[in-house]
Amino acid sequence: MPSICSVQAPRAVVMVRPHKFTPNAETAADNAFQKVAARDQARAVAESACREVTAAAERLRAEGVRVHLFDDLGERETPDSVFPNNWFSTHPGGHVAIYSMFSPNRRRERRSDVIEMLKAEYRVQDVIDYSGLEQDELFLEGIGAMVFDHLERVAYTARSKRADPVLLERFSTHFNYEPMWFDTADAAGQPIYHTNVLMCVATEFALIGMDTISDPRRASEVRSRLEQSGREIIALSHAQIAEFAGNAIELSGRDGRILALSRRACDSLTTDQKARIARTAHLVPLAVPTIEMAGGSVRCMMAGIHLSPRH
Repeated sequence: MPSICSVQAPRAVVMVRPHKFTPNAETAADNAFQKVAARDQARAVAESACREVTAAAERLRAEGVRVHLFDDLGERETPDSVFPNNWFSTHPGGHVAIYSMFSPNRRRERRSDVIEMLKAEYRVQDVIDYSGLEQDELFLEGIGAMVFDHLERVAYTARSKRADPVLLERFSTHFNYEPMWFDTADAAGQPIYHTNVLMCVATEFALIGMDTISDPRRASEVRSRLEQSGREIIALSHAQIAEFAGNAIELSGRDGRILALSRRACDSLTTDQKARIARTAHLVPLAVPTIEMAGGSVRCMMAGIHLSPRH
């Protein structure tokens, strides 16, 4: 079993349990993964999503992951609150970023109690807030827009209206990451809305839909950059990307590293792909079919904590 400690695989996450979950009408235009919920089933959908988050948090805790679970009781319209990784991120050395969000109703997801918890429980040196740039229509939706290689300091970023190049450059300067842009296209030829649905960078491997990078030369450069870091490339097909196989997160559990992903995503992987992952990380599939109606999956549901605990 690999070492438990890894800069890439955090020991703790923040999750948000929604009580009035529904797929977000404001984000449907550019999110091909999103489904429409029947109006007469709204209550059942919300209750199911709440149960799915509760069960996922319990499973992760059973694996030895520390889960900070916050409730969204729905006082404000925040249909995507279950995806906290988009509005903030944490970084080794005590750094926290707060991001600007493209959809107005997603801006209400930002919570001071989450940031205060981080300051109380972990060593936070600074908080850099980019949310004011929403007034200038500059958007960078956190770890949806960017997939980080914390070891090599690279921010892989698919070009979209949710990832502005000016703000990416500013973030990269502040947090000392190398920005690596690329254009994408799904099986229908449409750009993919978030980077973290097409790739996952773990400690010793990377899941990535190489065929979704529309420029073959750029795809070769991305592959080369990942291989230079010593990672094994596990290529995902368009069909597997559509099943959220790229939307996974590596975490450090009690007995080693785990790869948390949805049951649907896990079922889409081949026997060979599962075996290659299992050499360095234990697969932990989580059943989140209701939440996946909103166009995101397990990776989107977790904001990893890359900070040193106070105690």
